[in-house]
Amino acid sequence: MRHLFISITGIFLIHCQFTKGNPKDSLPPDSMPPHIPVEVIMDKTIGTAPVHRNIIEEYTANMYTKGRINIRKSNLLINYIPSMFKLKKGVREYITESYSELHYTPPGIFDRRIRASLGTIDKTKNFNESILDFFDVNVYSNSVFDVKLISPVSSNAKKYYAYRTDSVHRDENGRYLYYISFMPRLNSYQLIEGYMAVCDSTWIIRELKFSGKSEYLNYTNHLQMGHDSYGQARLLPGRFDSETSFHLLGNVIDGHFTIDMDYKSVGLPGNDTLPQSRKSSYDLTRSFTLRNDTSPYLRSDSNYFAKLRPIPLSEDEKSMYEKYYGEKEKNQESPDTNKYSINGKRGLFWGNVGDFLISSYSVNSPQQKVRFSPLINPFLISYSGGGGFSYRQDIRYQRLFGNNRRFALSPMIGYNFSYKEFYWRVPVELEYLPAKRGSLSLRVGNGNRIYSSDIMNELKQIPDNNIDFDSIHIEYFRNFYIDLTHSIEVLNGLTVDGGISIYRRSAIDKPEIKKTGDSDYTDIIRNIYTGFAPRLKISWTPGQYYYRVENKKINLSSRWPTFSFDYERGIKGVFNSTGKFERLEFDMQQTIPLGFLHNIYYRAGAGKFTDQGQMYFVDFRNFAKNNLPSGWNDDIGGTFQILDRRWYNASREYMRANITYEAPFIIIPHLFKRVPNALNERIYFGILTMSHLNPYMEFGYGIGTHIFDSGLFISNKNGKFHSAGIKLTIELFNR
Repeated sequence: MRHLFISITGIFLIHCQFTKGNPKDSLPPDSMPPHIPVEVIMDKTIGTAPVHRNIIEEYTANMYTKGRINIRKSNLLINYIPSMFKLKKGVREYITESYSELHYTPPGIFDRRIRASLGTIDKTKNFNESILDFFDVNVYSNSVFDVKLISPVSSNAKKYYAYRTDSVHRDENGRYLYYISFMPRLNSYQLIEGYMAVCDSTWIIRELKFSGKSEYLNYTNHLQMGHDSYGQARLLPGRFDSETSFHLLGNVIDGHFTIDMDYKSVGLPGNDTLPQSRKSSYDLTRSFTLRNDTSPYLRSDSNYFAKLRPIPLSEDEKSMYEKYYGEKEKNQESPDTNKYSINGKRGLFWGNVGDFLISSYSVNSPQQKVRFSPLINPFLISYSGGGGFSYRQDIRYQRLFGNNRRFALSPMIGYNFSYKEFYWRVPVELEYLPAKRGSLSLRVGNGNRIYSSDIMNELKQIPDNNIDFDSIHIEYFRNFYIDLTHSIEVLNGLTVDGGISIYRRSAIDKPEIKKTGDSDYTDIIRNIYTGFAPRLKISWTPGQYYYRVENKKINLSSRWPTFSFDYERGIKGVFNSTGKFERLEFDMQQTIPLGFLHNIYYRAGAGKFTDQGQMYFVDFRNFAKNNLPSGWNDDIGGTFQILDRRWYNASREYMRANITYEAPFIIIPHLFKRVPNALNERIYFGILTMSHLNPYMEFGYGIGTHIFDSGLFISNKNGKFHSAGIKLTIELFNR
């Protein structure tokens, strides 16, 4: 129960809390409250917050959600917003409602299921599911909205907020309520402004109101805590209202969202509601009972939903429904209205072509899901100092079969403009044994262009500090591969992958091979080299938490690192393969939370090619250059951003380590008082040892914002400054 964070189909981040009710009557003149300095009130409130945060062990509730959206201004760029629902011509206002069951269990697990929905937005179920996916609220948490905002009652809140007592009132039980305003000390999007009503003696928050903004969103949110029917339910949210205004690229969207909670049961301290086996096991299935529920989802009619709705509709909302159903009946009576017309007034054909170019498309059914990103999408472009501009396009297809078996197809294409190279891959996966995460997968594609081991022999003759790849003639090969892998989790957290890899390396600039008399050099000089290599990979994550949906096992997280060992043996002669080698790689990686909004990411590993025969290609799995867009949380903290990609194939062995420290307000607030855009800052360090690099080190500093992520990196080679570069990715709506 850490935050409430609502995502309206990926349009924008919506932050929801309660509407403040009418305050109780002011105190009579002869009943003065005890004077308590605001510093003492906040010390008590912040000091007891950890107790109130964890006091609820479990609860179940019915949740009613209503959203109203008003499209004030729109243009074609609105289609770039991921998961934006389909707008109807001439329709500016939309409404959606849902009725759900919610089940909370520790550690912070929210299990929910929509029972019924109603609305004027097509695919209302997907809309409401996107809201529920981010429902997680606790006003006593250190953060608000999935660590997006710093709470005014966090353990270190006094560093970021100033407080003031505005007024004092009595509640229905005669307790004093102190209304405390909080104001940010820094101008940051991660800080909010508002007030809270704190009850004396218990230091419980009874009401909270706050406002904030980001680059594209302004919001005002209200929260009122629950009633005392279940004792500690007053520590839980009861009703939420949020007013939001979204501004981006000429699009203006206003929203009002309401959530009403009806608690059915609340687990209190001293009630052993959790079985002993649950407390000592990594199996969290009991916390996901609703997801295992196979009862049908209802797209309800208005008469049925009226029985569920705890809040009556306004006249405007009734009018929206009447107009929506009136249009549906009219369209059913006119079947020709949906025909395509190239030259007609509506231009439906070209309109759909335009949508294909600039919109994300999803086609879902109970058994199948298809999603592809728009062909023209600036948010799939990245830039780095070493790799230049690159672009990526993804398509995802999934089909479900009985017993939770799954078939997935995820083709990807990309292009790097600096290298003028086209990349593609087609991963295909069949999960045939979901209870043991058993699957068969096939990956076909082309990797980075590569050079052979002949260059490594030439590099040996050059002193370490004198290597200049631009002065060396390198014969590059196209890199085509086929990977066939079988994967199964033999024990919880222990996965074994076994398979076969097939390679085909073809020279880009093919040398001309001539026969002289009886001499034939085709066995010595080749244009094409092939490889056949069985592969074994073992991965182990100790203490792996998981849950099951029917017979499907879904892994969650662990407090321990993930270890992996990867072995590959190239066999010469099988299917006319020309390569002989052994590849061994070890890898370890983990994310360590250090407290509120502070994390450390680290990754360490080593690799080696042994038992080489004649010509071979150094192509490591864990130590490779990614030349396509990658986001803030992909590989920016676990790779070397400005290392020339030619070094990745220049040594038979390597050892590397990368560490990243992430936290807000590391450097920027101390230098600039008005920089609200930065959400997080990162400090990077990486070290690599291999032939001719003893060592290579990279240092970096990065800033994450709502719109983009950037990093500045410098490198040191063999004790001397080597180079500097930047990394930039567009992250709008990905947070």
